[in-house]
Amino acid sequence: MSKNCSETEFSKQFFCHDSPAILFLPKIRYNFCMNENTPHGTITDNNHAALWHGRFAEGPDAAAVEFETSIHVDERMALDDIHGSCAHAAMLARKGIISAEENQAIQDGLSSIEKDLKFGSLSIDYSAEDIHSFIEATLTDRIGNAGKKLHTGRSRNDQIALDERLYLRRVIPDLQKNIASLIKTLVKIAEKHKNSLLTGYTHMQHAQPGSLAQHLCAWAFMLKRDVERLSDSLKRVSLSPLGAGALMGSTLSLDREFVASELGFDGVTENSLDSVSDRDYCIEFTSDFAILQQHLSRMCEEVVLWSTTEFGFLNLSEKWSTGSSIMPQKKNPDFAELIRGRTGKVYGDLINLLVMMKGLPLAYDRDMQEDKAPLFEALDTVQGNVVVFEAMIESAEWNLPKMEESCFGGFANATDVADYLVRKGVPFRVAHGLSAKCVRLAIDSGLGAIEDLKIDDMKKISPLFEGDIFEKITPRACMEGRKTLGGPGAIDKQIETLKKFVENYGA
Repeated sequence: MSKNCSETEFSKQFFCHDSPAILFLPKIRYNFCMNENTPHGTITDNNHAALWHGRFAEGPDAAAVEFETSIHVDERMALDDIHGSCAHAAMLARKGIISAEENQAIQDGLSSIEKDLKFGSLSIDYSAEDIHSFIEATLTDRIGNAGKKLHTGRSRNDQIALDERLYLRRVIPDLQKNIASLIKTLVKIAEKHKNSLLTGYTHMQHAQPGSLAQHLCAWAFMLKRDVERLSDSLKRVSLSPLGAGALMGSTLSLDREFVASELGFDGVTENSLDSVSDRDYCIEFTSDFAILQQHLSRMCEEVVLWSTTEFGFLNLSEKWSTGSSIMPQKKNPDFAELIRGRTGKVYGDLINLLVMMKGLPLAYDRDMQEDKAPLFEALDTVQGNVVVFEAMIESAEWNLPKMEESCFGGFANATDVADYLVRKGVPFRVAHGLSAKCVRLAIDSGLGAIEDLKIDDMKKISPLFEGDIFEKITPRACMEGRKTLGGPGAIDKQIETLKKFVENYGA
């Protein structure tokens, strides 16, 4: 990160998760020489040693260190680690475990680290074991022995669990806003196409006449559930595990509720053993991401189909298409295909977490260090996909005549023929059979639609058929007649519901 990068730019790109494709910090060594205004404290030889080094007579092999470090993955939680540490230090001072002066030194030191990270005057030291070690060592470099008191009453076990929860609570709302923005875009398109006919399919066969608005709102309601699922998961992650220690709490007089309140949690976790061994929230959020990705993949499948010559419903913008290296005429829906193709990655991230946790005894096991990579990868993947899909679908053009043409033929109005008879008192099962006879007659007569039959032939099937049958079973009449709640004839209610929903997320 350049030193002249603004605080806002740095914070957005690397810490606030506003960027759809989350980037890792540059892989450069820890810049020990700060600017002249950076406070320095006593620097001891072991400030940057592994936090557990004291028990060992010899240091680990270099290859072992490289194998077990996690800082390249967990660096994105730097600000969360700082904020959690600030609250922890304030609690220690409040309980008289450290002095007010030591707390102030810690607060000032952590604040300076946060500021320098944001402005780029402090670079991550990738030789550190993890982001927690890096921040504590840097703090001790700056303020001396007071920095060594920060870890009093906590373990990396509860510290990591805290940072993950803080991080998810910070970034998941950004993903929800991205999804809400996509829903808003789909609703805008739907409003323009409430009367644009489009065949509905089951088993990829013509089923019943519908509208483009109905189909786009179906996509939007899938995404609405994704936003709601994420909100449900946020409720369960809003408990602070700090104070659980390594697994059995602490003999020190800690105030867990104070820390939870300072950090905006709803409360504290209730069992210390469970607190540090729980990764349900990683699995749950990644499950949410997998379902979201499944929805995006299904939507992209339809985009790919609709953009084919055979369907011709959709014309993707050239900005969101690619060509062929050998076939000059090609215009490929590569972005929809890439989103669809990345579904396996997100599913794999979920399976990764499930398998990682399936046989672990309580409490913490080092296997659990591997929780962050799949969690973060799945998050980054779906967030990028949501942003790309919105841009792609917003710029697409719809071939309305071709869509309307698809509603003719294929006997998509057969159910409406049965409903016509039902309204005249015929039991539905009987009406279903009579409509099927109309279909059979049309096929045997070499006709492609029920409306191609003559009324006299239809009367032979049932005398209840009248001349008005043909105006009752046009594609538009079929679509508009489905006024039941949730149907295409009641699309205004769906659009109203979706509009109100996205307003809550600032979209």
